[in-house]
Amino acid sequence: MPPPSAKPAPLGPPDSHHLSAAEGWLELGNPAESAAELELVASDHRTHPAVLELGWNVHARARQWEACLELAARLVRLNPELATGWIHYSYTLHELKRTAEARDRLLSACAKFPHEPVIPYNLACYECTLGNLPLARQWLKQAFARPNSQLWRVAAQSDPDLAPLRAEIENL
Repeated sequence: MPPPSAKPAPLGPPDSHHLSAAEGWLELGNPAESAAELELVASDHRTHPAVLELGWNVHARARQWEACLELAARLVRLNPELATGWIHYSYTLHELKRTAEARDRLLSACAKFPHEPVIPYNLACYECTLGNLPLARQWLKQAFARPNSQLWRVAAQSDPDLAPLRAEIENL
């Protein structure tokens, strides 16, 4: 097995086909078929980041947060250089109503991924949920300062976590 910091090699056939099929089923709104397709991936490739991430998405669609937590933890442990694992892990904690822990975990990844816009956005959501509106504003301003800021502004307008800041979002 390559060291955790090495970029994972792409999956080859037939596992790449199973992964593509699983992605397709999920896009079609069928997480059960997606999960069944992921089960066909060879056991020695089930820890591949793409497989773990898609598995997380399948379980998130079904709101199976405990399974998501396990997959995200594995993704962070095996591929700490990928922001998605950290983001999924903290988001899962938030969905499990462990928002303070979600914030703390994501804060530890913030310096590691300084250009990842979803990190300050999610930190704004967590701080807002925790009632820390000044910090939420600061994080939201950082998210809006990153590339594709208009996407984050649009998302913020309807994000229930940011409801206490809704009237201010346009001016941040």
